Amino acid sequence: MNAILQFDRVELGYGRHDVLKDVNLVLEAGDFLGIVGPNGAGKTTLLRAMIGTLNPKSGRLRRAPGVRFAYVPQRQYIDEVFPLSVMEVAMMGRYTLLGPVARPTKRDRDFVIKCLGHVGIADLAGRTYRELSGGQKQRTLIARALAAEPQALILDEPTNDMDIAGEHAIMELIKSLHEQDKLTIVMVSHLLNVVVNYVRKLALIDGGLRMVGPTAEVLTSENLTGIYDAPIRIAEFGGRKVVLTGGGDA
Repeated sequence: MNAILQFDRVELGYGRHDVLKDVNLVLEAGDFLGIVGPNGAGKTTLLRAMIGTLNPKSGRLRRAPGVRFAYVPQRQYIDEVFPLSVMEVAMMGRYTLLGPVARPTKRDRDFVIKCLGHVGIADLAGRTYRELSGGQKQRTLIARALAAEPQALILDEPTNDMDIAGEHAIMELIKSLHEQDKLTIVMVSHLLNVVVNYVRKLALIDGGLRMVGPTAEVLTSENLTGIYDAPIRIAEFGGRKVVLTGGGDA
């Protein structure tokens, strides 16, 4: 087992407020992990611990030396007050390597353009970020993360507020980054029908890590009904898994 991140009985929270208790989780190199659970279950809190912006209240969190993590936040949280270009936003990811006072070199600029090209938007480098569509903004943020040359990519709701075509395009891009670029992927999403058709492992959380394992084993009606406190069924149409709520026949 090649663990790059390991939680041992970790407790997470803010001040006196506990969010997640007794978290035991091993992230291995090459994983494609989806984290799902009800609103307020602690999904983003777990991501914050993974990227190191939230320290455990107790327990042990171990990181493999030399492994670089890059974070793709929810694009709704990106400040669009300043009219930054796509190139300038993507370049922000490079500063994790350059340091706070270093200036980007031609090599850095060329690498960022390469990252923009890798996600299909090199032609938008000079455009203003806030003028982009939701899918283009998401690609910009993924390029920003890639500019840090990570081994693991952590994404928070990467397809939020997108139409079906946009969801599919972004998930196919993430799938390519996993399969072709060999990046370890962790993503949080409340869109079960999107997540379950891509991730290899699934983690169910609700005040704690309830279950984690191969998607085929974790994705059962019983497990999801217990987490979401609602009747949930798993069906398959055209080779894709579909998560259905409510009773009756599919």
